[in-house]
Amino acid sequence: MNLRQGFLVWTAIGLVPIALAYGVEPQRSLESLFDVPIQNVDGKHIFRAVMGLYLALSAFWIVGACTASLRQAALQSLVVFMAGLAAGRLLSLAVDGMPNRILLFYLALELSHGIAGLLLLGREESPSPTGR
Repeated sequence: MNLRQGFLVWTAIGLVPIALAYGVEPQRSLESLFDVPIQNVDGKHIFRAVMGLYLALSAFWIVGACTASLRQAALQSLVVFMAGLAAGRLLSLAVDGMPNRILLFYLALELSHGIAGLLLLGREESPSPTGR
């Protein structure tokens, strides 16, 4: 497994627990983690859709790690995903103020993963030992 493949797999695996926390029981997890009450079907619907998006992208990144022809697109989508989340969080910091510490940790992860993804996009891909 080369660096790009490992990065895609590692990031996908790391995103799955966040996706599940948002979508499996959003009324419980969001209130206990962030003091955000989800009291109706619409709130659950929104966060389960977010879970679906996170899981779909995680699956694509795994497929991209395993399929050379999709690797570039998977890495590009990872960069766009992380940059988009980070941009939204930075906007919220400017407009809304300081959030929960875990959300600042997410921001740091999103910035670092977006930058790392950009750096990997700029590097030539080294062959993996299996030749995939």
